[in-house]
Amino acid sequence: MNAYLTRRQQDIYDFLCDYYMSSEIPLTLDELCQAIGMKSRGSMHKHIQALVASGLVQPANKKQRGIRLTNSPSNLNNPIYLRGTIAAGSPIQAFDNPEIFDVPDQLTGKGSCFILQVKGESMIEDGILDGDWVVIEQRNHARNGEIVVALVDGHDATLKHIEQKPGEIILHPANSSMESMHYLTEQVEIQGVLVGQMRSYN
Repeated sequence: MNAYLTRRQQDIYDFLCDYYMSSEIPLTLDELCQAIGMKSRGSMHKHIQALVASGLVQPANKKQRGIRLTNSPSNLNNPIYLRGTIAAGSPIQAFDNPEIFDVPDQLTGKGSCFILQVKGESMIEDGILDGDWVVIEQRNHARNGEIVVALVDGHDATLKHIEQKPGEIILHPANSSMESMHYLTEQVEIQGVLVGQMRSYN
């Protein structure tokens, strides 16, 4: 349960989540009242405004009819979490309480995904800058040239282009001032592949 919602608001939000998993037609306030069994349209409006303030429901405007959720139905069932930070040659700094990110469907992969915040400049020539968020699809395999989260020797994680040769894995930075790293195949474990990227200009 969201700590900022009353039990009634949580019930309304849960109903909307279930509804939009099976229908793409937005409910009007009156239709939602009827579906929930609430007689007061004014009370329902206050609950919806609380959901808007919590970022769970989109604010109403003249162009779109009905009540719409902020997240897509697919992300409601498969939330994408900010797991921590990643820097070249350093362990992933995992967060104790990972937060859910609102990620457009176009930036996610086909499988389960998570988010890491980039620390450092090893990938700047690919446009991946310090402070960016990268969306990682969880996979234990990758094609040569893909950008992966690679775990080296069981504890050091890095974001790099991967090149796989018989008995050898080479991790290439996208920074001409840095050198590629060579490892035995058994030293490297692929934890995921980059499928999306986000940046804040605030």
